[in-house]
Parts: sequence; C-alpha cells; structure tokens
Amino acid sequence: MKKPQIAVMLVLVCCVIATAQPKLSKKSRSSSAKSVAGKPGAAKQDAAKPGATEKSTAKIKHALLISIDGLHALDLATYIANRPDSTLAQLSKRGIIYSNASTPIADSTPGLLALVTGGTPNSTGVYYSDGYDRTLSPPRSGCATRGAVITFDETADKDPDAEDAGGGMDPEKMALDPQRNCSPVFPHNFLRVNTIFEVVKKSGGKTAWSDQHPTFGDFLLGPSGTGVDDLYTPEAHAPGVKKGIAGAEKHDALKVQAVLNQIKGLDHTGARQIGVPKLFGMTFITVSVVQKLAGNGYLDGSGTPSPGLQGAMDWTDNAIGQMVKELKDRDLFDSTLIVISAKHGQSPIDQTKRKLMDEGTVPDIVEGVQKGLLAHSTVDTVAFLWLKDQSKTAEVVKAIEAKQVEAGIQEIYSGESLKLKFPDPQQDPRAPDIIVQPILGVMYSEPSTKVAEHGGFLDQDTNVSLLVSIPGAQGQTVKTPVATTQVAPTILKALGLDPNSLQSVQIEHTEVLPWLPLQ
Repeated sequence: MKKPQIAVMLVLVCCVIATAQPKLSKKSRSSSAKSVAGKPGAAKQDAAKPGATEKSTAKIKHALLISIDGLHALDLATYIANRPDSTLAQLSKRGIIYSNASTPIADSTPGLLALVTGGTPNSTGVYYSDGYDRTLSPPRSGCATRGAVITFDETADKDPDAEDAGGGMDPEKMALDPQRNCSPVFPHNFLRVNTIFEVVKKSGGKTAWSDQHPTFGDFLLGPSGTGVDDLYTPEAHAPGVKKGIAGAEKHDALKVQAVLNQIKGLDHTGARQIGVPKLFGMTFITVSVVQKLAGNGYLDGSGTPSPGLQGAMDWTDNAIGQMVKELKDRDLFDSTLIVISAKHGQSPIDQTKRKLMDEGTVPDIVEGVQKGLLAHSTVDTVAFLWLKDQSKTAEVVKAIEAKQVEAGIQEIYSGESLKLKFPDPQQDPRAPDIIVQPILGVMYSEPSTKVAEHGGFLDQDTNVSLLVSIPGAQGQTVKTPVATTQVAPTILKALGLDPNSLQSVQIEHTEVLPWLPLQ
C-alpha cells in the first residue's frame, strides 16, 4: 500500500475513535466540577476534563480587585453557608473559590504586594510595613551613615492623625539613598519590581486604587512612580477609625463611594469624568478591625463570628453588593473580572489561646547578648530581627533558644533554615538575620485589649480568602494549594495582557490561577 493511502486510513480511524467517545450528561459534567482536591497540580490536570469550566465568551475589559483585610478562607466559607443570598454567595456561583490560598507573609504590605506584583519578598524586597535596609541611610542624616529603619505605615505621614495625612507622606521621614544623590526613598522607590497597575497603564488602560494609608497606595505606583491614575488613600490612623465598628465602617464607606464613582466613569471625588478604569479596587478594613476588638472577634475555635463580626461581614457584603449593582446597571458586570481576597488573616481565632507578651520580649534577648546589637525588630505574631553585627547571629539564636519556652516561641529561622524561605541576609541588604515564629495565640505587643493580630506564618494568619468571579465559571471550590501571588498574573491574563510583563512573575515563575475560563 502507498504511503498516502496509509495516511488517509489513519485519519479515518482517528475520526471514528473520536466520535465514539461517550458524551457526559449535563448532570455528570456539573457534578464532576464542583470541587477539586488533592496534590498540587491536580486542578490544572482536571481543568481539561469535560465540564470543568467553559471558556468565557465575554471579553474581560475591566478588573476589580478587593482586599477584605483579615478575611480567612474559613470566614468566606462560613459566611456563604450562613448567607446563601449574599453578594459573596452570588459571586461565588459565577466564580471559583480557592479554599487553600496563602499569602506569603501575613502583613498588609507584603500581602498587598503579593496581589499586585505576583511576588514574595524574594523579588519585591519588602518584608513588612516596617523593616531595615543595610545600604540606605537614616532620615535627615545627609547619608553620613549606612543602615536605615524603613517605616511605611501611618508614621510616614506629615500628620498621622489627619484623614488627609496632613498633605501626604513626609519626605523628611523617609530613608535616604546614597546611590541617588541622597534622595528620599518613597515606597514606590523601595519596591524592586513593577506592578499590574504599571502594566495596565502602559497598555493604555486607566487605573485606580483606594487604601488605608498613603504609603500603601504609593507602593502601587511601582518603580516608575506613575502606575495609578486615580489614587485615594484616606488615613485609617485618624482618631476613631480603628477604635470601634462605626469608625471603621465610615472609613471604608469613603473608599466604597470612590469605587462607585469610578464605575460611573468619574474620578474618586465624583467631580471629573475620566472613564471606567481597566483596573481598580480597594481595601476594606472593617472586618480586620472587628476581629481585633475586645468583645468581638470569634465565639469559639471553629470560627463562629461574634455578633459584631457578623455585622461587619454583612456591612462589607452589602458594600460589595452596591458595586455589583452599579456594574450591572451600566452593563459592565459581564465584562468585569472580580477578585476578592485578603492581604492577611488574623490569629488566634480561639480567644482562649490569646497570650499578650511584651513587645520587648525577643528584642531584649538580643540586647542581652550585646548592648546595641539590634539594628531593628518588627514584632506582632512574629518577630523579624536585623543585627548590626551579623557575625553574632548564631550567638543570638542560642540565647533565644535558651528562653524559647518563656518567650512563647514555636520556631526560630536563621542560617540555612531562613535561606530555605528567603534570600541570604549576608547577600541581600534587606533580609532579616533571624525570624521568630511564636506559638499560636502569642502576640508581641504593647499593653492592649486587642484579641487578635497578624504577621506570622501560621495557618490562621496566612490561609486567606480567594474568590475569583468571572463569566464562564460555574461555582467550583478548588482545594489545591495556591498563592495570592497568582492573582496578579491572572488579572493580566484575563485582561488580554502578558503575565510575563511582571518582573516578579519572571523571577519567581508565578503561574496563573488554575481552572479559570480565560481566553
């Protein structure tokens, strides 16, 4: 037989086999797609199965990113179960819940940067809202010395107690860069990689964001300093905002109105027509505030919300509902990707485990080894330590180990164990020399009535909510481990942009979230 005849017969055989495959019923397809579990990679493999998801026929033109600070994966699951008619429940029916999602470090700054850069501190160079850089110089030093504490929270404001921050960030409070003519280092200068806002803006799209501190918003500008067209950052440290539920809701309401104005094509003030942003979003703080407030938080270790926390969840859900309604009213809902996640969780959920310890507990051990040895410490439900003399690291670790029980310490990372997670502090000027993880419930703090905090690597701090609502998704829950860093490349992919435009994606090989019906 001639070769062309063989080829024709093979094609005919393949066609017969293909048409003979059994077709799944609609019921079979939906039941096979409701939940995905198992080892990493299972979701990607199963996504190819019939009925997993359907490719979206709608072109995604906008992305709305929302962080509900403090919202655990458990909180989202509990809320949807208890409020099946809620906005979050409705979005989940047109979406995928990633119930095993983790943030790299449970602090607002690295948590936010994970969502918008696709990177961990390994590429962003940002470990916490405050930290240390061995190559920079202290504020007002004229660059005469090296080694500077970096503080990118409300303390960087001209007036931390004013809603407008007294006019924004204070250059006099910024560390100085000897390599840039001793100029002040703002958050966007400090960030080592670009953001999704920069990528979207470079593509010609409008961008907008609302957050709780000017410093947080400034990070999103990215190294270019131009990533966000419409930035709104009312200061959450203003009196009363974090002292009660009403104050937190009032603060969040300002940002909600900003988003509603932006959906209408206006700027955050509602005064100027700028067009609907291609990428926009905000941070909610109310849930996080109520999780910490004495008399609120959770009723038990199973995560049953107190009446106050349930109310905070309801308020937040209603606010998101206003955004969804506005999107629908303007025929934007079916062309908008909505991502709801959290920068961090909160611990302990079980308040009987709460143990407040003096914020000097661990730093004092370091100073006991040698006075003046500690360059900087950051403490919450974790302790990051930077030493002036790094050759003393092993000696300090031994001193901490000797007081491990009384200091409530679960694990100490240094040397090789630290380098498994982060860069070598001998090579990277920002990497801490030692990281201390206390046991669940221990909070290193000044005297306080708060019942929870965040910062560490334990599950209750890092296992955050992640809901992606997109046309074509069919209400699955994916249990395969994913990271919040995967949100950034996913947003770009949905908008028709190249995820590899992000430097962190290139450095850390961050993947797009699995199972989504992306074009």
